[in-house]
Amino acid sequence: MVCIHGFPTASWDWCRVWEPLGIRYRLVAPDMIGFGFSAKPCRYSYSILDQATLIESLLASLGVERAHLLVHDYGDTVGQELLARFEARRATEEPGFEIRSICFLNGGLFPEVHRALRVQKLLLSPVGPLLSRLSNERAFQRNFTGIFGPNTRPGPDEIHDFWSLVEHEDGNRIGHLVIRYLRERLEHRDRWVGPLECTAVPLRLIVGTEDPVSGRHMAERYGQLVPNPDMVLLEGVGHYPQYEAPARVMLSFFEFVDRVESVECGASPTG
Repeated sequence: MVCIHGFPTASWDWCRVWEPLGIRYRLVAPDMIGFGFSAKPCRYSYSILDQATLIESLLASLGVERAHLLVHDYGDTVGQELLARFEARRATEEPGFEIRSICFLNGGLFPEVHRALRVQKLLLSPVGPLLSRLSNERAFQRNFTGIFGPNTRPGPDEIHDFWSLVEHEDGNRIGHLVIRYLRERLEHRDRWVGPLECTAVPLRLIVGTEDPVSGRHMAERYGQLVPNPDMVLLEGVGHYPQYEAPARVMLSFFEFVDRVESVECGASPTG
C-alpha cells in the first residue's frame, strides 16, 4: 500500500489510519521532497512529474512491483501522473510498477473546479516569496482550520504537530516554490484527467463534502467525467477525511480493496 500525502503537510497525515492499514499491508508512505522530514531545497524546481519519478525510484529500490495507492490532495495529482505512466506502459507492454487500485481522497483532480484558498493564490503571485518568509504558526492555523468540517477541526496541539512538520528545516519558506503544482494541473490537465475517463484500474473517490477547496463540487465533477463513478460522500467532513473521520474512511476503503482483491483472485489461474 502506497500512501501519498498532500500539501502542505506530510505522511503524518496518515497517523489515524496507519494501524488498521498496517495490519493488512506493507505500507510505504514517504514525505515527498519539500515536505515533512524530507529535504527542502530552496533552489529546486518542484514538480509533480519529479515527485512521481522519485516515488517510482523509491518503490523500485524497495522491490515493490505492484501496490494499491491511497492518495490525498497534492498526492492525488501525483497519483494521476503515476496512473498516466502506468497506462502508457500497459499500452506498449513495457514492464514497470503496476497499480492495483487507486483510492482518491479530497484533492484537485479537475483544475476547472478546484477552488484555491486566498493564501494559495497569493503564494503563486509576485508576493509569494515574501509571504513564505512571513509565514508563521498563527497564520497557518487560521488557514488550515478553515478547510476542516465544522465539528472535526484539529485542536491547538494537533495544529502544532502539523506545523512542526511544515516548518521543519524551513519548509514554510518554500511554499511559493511548491505551490507551482497548481499551474502544472492546468498545463497537464488532459494527461492527468484523461486516464480517469478510460482506465481499467479500479478507482474510488472518498470525499469530505464540507471541504471548500475540493469537496462536494469536485465530487460532482468526478461523477460527470468518470464512467460508472465509485464515490463515497462523507457528510460533515472537510478536506482531511483520513484525519477527521478515520473509521468511516477505513470502512469505505477496505470495502473497496476487498472487492478489488476478490476480482483479482477470481481472475487468476488458480482462483
